[in-house]
Amino acid sequence: MALPKKRHSKARRNKRRANLNLALPGLTKCAQCGRVIPPHRICPGCGFYRGRQVVSVAKDEKAS
Repeated sequence: MALPKKRHSKARRNKRRANLNLALPGLTKCAQCGRVIPPHRICPGCGFYRGRQVVSVAKDEKAS
């Protein structure tokens, strides 16, 4: 097995680890209700997708 001949500095180690962070998911706003949703998904708030009503969503009486 290959072993490093010299010790790597903390700066070199941290440069390598700089890209290991988790990326936030991309979110878009629904054109109908303005709710933040993942792209290419039906809006759970209003049931619209690409400007068309796809799913009928029952409104909660408690929420309003």
